[in-house]
Amino acid sequence: MKYGSFYLLLVISLSASFCKPVENEHKNAKTNAYLQYDQETKNILDYKVTPKNISDRSGLMFSDQGAWFAYGLPESGKISDGFSGPFLMTQQNGVWSSPCLSQLLLFGGNGPNVPNVTAKPQLKQAGYPSHLERAYKDKQISIEQKLVFLSGHTAIQKTVITNLSSHSQEINPVIQGKINDIGIKFSNSADRIKLTSVNSNAIGYIGALSKIESTEISDNGTFYSIVLPKISLKPNASEEIIISQTFIFPEYSWEKEKQLIAKADFDSILNTRKTEKAGQWSALLKKRKATFKEEGYGQLLAKAQLTLQNNWRIAAGELKHQGLFPSYHYEWFHGFWSWDSWKHAVGLSYYDLPLAKDQIRAMFDFQDESGFIVDCVYRDTTIEAHNYRDTKPPLAAWAVAKIAEKEGALDFIEEMYPKLKKYHNWWYTNRDHDKDGLCEFGSTDGTLIAAKWESGMDNAIRFDNSKIVKNSAKAYSLNQESVDLNAYLFAEKIYLAFLAEKLQLWNDAATYIDSASILKERIQNQFYDQEDGWFYDTNLEGTSFIKGTGSEGWTALWANAATQQQAEMVKNQMMDTKKFYSKVPFQTMSMDHPKFDPLEGYWRGPNWLDQAYFGVKALRNYGFDQEADKATVQILQGAEGLMEQGKSIRENYHPITGKGLYAKNFSWSAAHIIMLLTVD
Repeated sequence: MKYGSFYLLLVISLSASFCKPVENEHKNAKTNAYLQYDQETKNILDYKVTPKNISDRSGLMFSDQGAWFAYGLPESGKISDGFSGPFLMTQQNGVWSSPCLSQLLLFGGNGPNVPNVTAKPQLKQAGYPSHLERAYKDKQISIEQKLVFLSGHTAIQKTVITNLSSHSQEINPVIQGKINDIGIKFSNSADRIKLTSVNSNAIGYIGALSKIESTEISDNGTFYSIVLPKISLKPNASEEIIISQTFIFPEYSWEKEKQLIAKADFDSILNTRKTEKAGQWSALLKKRKATFKEEGYGQLLAKAQLTLQNNWRIAAGELKHQGLFPSYHYEWFHGFWSWDSWKHAVGLSYYDLPLAKDQIRAMFDFQDESGFIVDCVYRDTTIEAHNYRDTKPPLAAWAVAKIAEKEGALDFIEEMYPKLKKYHNWWYTNRDHDKDGLCEFGSTDGTLIAAKWESGMDNAIRFDNSKIVKNSAKAYSLNQESVDLNAYLFAEKIYLAFLAEKLQLWNDAATYIDSASILKERIQNQFYDQEDGWFYDTNLEGTSFIKGTGSEGWTALWANAATQQQAEMVKNQMMDTKKFYSKVPFQTMSMDHPKFDPLEGYWRGPNWLDQAYFGVKALRNYGFDQEADKATVQILQGAEGLMEQGKSIRENYHPITGKGLYAKNFSWSAAHIIMLLTVD
């Protein structure tokens, strides 16, 4: 039967690995560390959202441990609303399972009734990188609940009920929930409620970590209830209720997960999560540049770290390694992209090397025999197909090298080096139309749109008049040689030489250094316009520039491929307030260009933080540290919400107003914030 609502408490969470309990002798010291970390990171992202429909993207969502589902805090502020969700990414593109899928109702027994929720409560709720929490208190009762991720499949919540009255109270707890119309049905499974979907092969389970009196399914499998044993509370006495929820893919063992749930100690798990998050943040703070020691920048690092956490997904389906979505918040970003992955990995390398490595492996799992790396991949290809029409700019060696710089072991270099060589060589085999040693962006299917995608700058003005030329079967190029692509390839040669030296492959290293020297000279001579003081793409013959002052112009500086004199001229334009030094500096196009469109232009004006980072790093490479520091402050202070509590990190920003644009909770923006604030 259905029950009326008194205190309704949502109980759900998720995680990817269970860690050992905190040792008793360290508890006091660690508790103090937790308190400091909690104070610094409390509500650093605002999770308030009450979903109005299954696709509601009006608020942010909390996730951890690679979970394929997430939660929010209700906007209403009523204890009866529990936690919002979960938002299920087990179903492609993400849907809300329910406004509140698992509610814990507390009914009065033989004594005085539990106070009605219509009474004015004292309700507080907060989000932390480690957990969510809500607390209710009135004259008769207090209810505290915390939600934490146990594993990559299961979440648990502890609810503590305390009798604040002067008389004993009897409480009858019931868990109940109704699923949205998303193709999921409830059924009984031993002492749990089972959730089966027609749209996903993930199976869900809801249960209590205590005795269950009875369960019931109704409304054609869309409503369930679990009756728990009666609770008798004397004055000032407390009682705990712990509930679990699981969403698990078939490649994982439900039997092992059940054992993990049965042995779960909530407080130890929460302390482990706090230790984990505080340790990651501490690692970032230790690597922070001396010029950015102010408190606000430390909190921004915590926000960037949490942004990446919320986009973290464990291996599932077609995805054989864990990695990050560009953004869980945008429905078409529920996969892994190669260009994004290299950037994510560099950001992650500052505090989570295992995840950084797996992000790279996740894309190389799809490398073909020719060396080609797919553009983007998805968990479920029955819904969304992998994109083999193009690849993305070659930054994989950069990512692997940055990981190698931070650890002494050679295992990962040995694993990746042969694959990186194949990928590097693929460009010269498939994207050098006239075989002159300078490459072009292109596509595998001969389409112009895919060739533009391959650049990563989909609609940049330099491609407005581009055409496709055929190189060979499944290999096409644009009819222009791009400065950024060849700068990236120059950097790849340097990074490959570094990795080869690590492996004592001296001949390889020498070969890459020699070819890099030749390419560096080609970049300086072909792509630099002395009259304009800027680097441009050229036609295939290298005889004419494709004008339009864009962010690709400073990639030669990022790669250390420009002369000092060229860098000086580029720097002057970057710092020009009529060109690139805007409220959020180093956007994708100069402000004085007639096609500059910062609001709707996507790659024709907005500031993307990866390009802004490349610009800052470009300045530092040539000794312009004062300008780089000034620009970094301007970028982070000018971009809407970055330095504000609760505001998300966006896909890109309006360079003149600072307004956040497009997707929220964007991973590569977060990764490059980490790079901007830390020492290489």
